[in-house]
Amino acid sequence: MSATSELIKGIWKENPVFRLALGLCPVLALSTSIPNAIGMGIALTFVLIGSNAIISAIRKGVPGKIRICIFIVVIAAFVTIADMVMHAYQPALHKSLGIFVPLIVVNCIVLGRAEAFAQKNGIWLSILDAIGMGIGFTAALTAIAIIREILGFGTLMGFPILGQSFEPVILMILAPGAFITMGLMLGGLNMIVARQKKAQK
Repeated sequence: MSATSELIKGIWKENPVFRLALGLCPVLALSTSIPNAIGMGIALTFVLIGSNAIISAIRKGVPGKIRICIFIVVIAAFVTIADMVMHAYQPALHKSLGIFVPLIVVNCIVLGRAEAFAQKNGIWLSILDAIGMGIGFTAALTAIAIIREILGFGTLMGFPILGQSFEPVILMILAPGAFITMGLMLGGLNMIVARQKKAQK
């Protein structure tokens, strides 16, 4: 498989949110605003790149029976770095994201890429895989956040765009709004894929 395909597969073909339905807890909880979505996406991408690179580098020396424990230790190290840097330089964002930054340790996207890809491939391909998955996750989270922020607050990046007369749809900033938005987007994307397959026949 080429380096380019490894990089772009996470953006569409194997998008962790819209195609694999992984890591949905932070997607549903943090997609109420674009800054939260982008901040979480950057943090997860950093952890993905770092952990994939290290796990790929040490994969031949890791005993199979304890590989998951070792993977989690590596991931936890990068999560700690991300958490501390965010706390130091972006305290407001760190407070807004709350417990979901430390919970990247058990995010199934990160551990899944370590188990399914990084332990079987070289460092360069593992880094490209991590970048693609990180971009795909960030793009999906941001797309959901745009819809929820506009309808739930009437703002975009915190700036009012729908005027004084707009009545916010409170449902969109609650958990059901996250499920509805994501469900509709998943349905729409599946319909696009189905039409593409039908056109290819």
